[in-house]
Order: sequence, then structure tokens, then C-alpha cells
Amino acid sequence: MYPDDADVIKVKQHIFDPFEYLLHRHKAELLNTEFKNPIGTVAWHVPCHQRVQNIGPKTREVLSLVPGSDIHVIERCSGHDGTYGVRKASYAKSQKLALPVINRVKKLQADYLVSDCPMAATQISDGLDLKNGETNPLSLLRFAYGI
Repeated sequence: MYPDDADVIKVKQHIFDPFEYLLHRHKAELLNTEFKNPIGTVAWHVPCHQRVQNIGPKTREVLSLVPGSDIHVIERCSGHDGTYGVRKASYAKSQKLALPVINRVKKLQADYLVSDCPMAATQISDGLDLKNGETNPLSLLRFAYGI
């Protein structure tokens, strides 16, 4: 909206996705990479909004900085799509859409499932018995730092 408005442009130039910002810090050699805990095998679900925004795999790049990490990218619809995954009329269909993602996470036997979309992570994890539960990638990074 309002792509030519100077105020909108100024705001746009100063807003980042959290992992986009952390990667900028890393490239400027300003990110602390003294991690205390390994995170192991991580299934990272790429949410639709990040694909549309062309953010790229910044979350994977930052989590890969943690020694002993193995980040697996899953770029497929979780079936949630806002209220689609919770409405009575579409719940069963949304679960069917999530099944390929759920099966990939099962096959990976991942230590963690993360998604930059909390709704997608919950949708996927509902069909899983995870070692550590689903989590937000920022929470996983906090764990890696020992915080």
C-alpha cells in the first residue's frame, strides 16, 4: 500500500524479519556466536508469508551457525492458512493438507520442529509425537545460547 509515500518507504527500510536482522548482524560480525547448547536435527517449516515476502532462508542460515545443528527445510503448505485450520467446515481438509509435512518431520526424526509461523507449527505438531515439542525458532536460538 502506498508504495510512493515517503513515510511508508522510510518504515519499510527499517523493518526486518527477526532472522533477517540477525543475519545482518552476523554479516557485520556483530552477532554473538558463542552457543552453549547444540540443537541437533531441526525440521524448519518455511511459512507461506516468508516465501511471498522473498525473505529467503534466513532462519536456516542463523540456526546453522549453532555447532552440531542439522537444519532440514520443509517448503510445503501446513494446511492452516489463517482460520482454515480451525474452522469446523475445513478442519479435516486442513489436516489432510498437513499430512505430507507431518510425514517428512516423522521421517527426519527431528529433535525439534520450528516454523516462523506459530499457527503452522501447531498445525503440524498436532499430528506428531515430538521429542521436544514444537517451538518458535527464536526460542530454539535462546536455548542454543543457554538463556
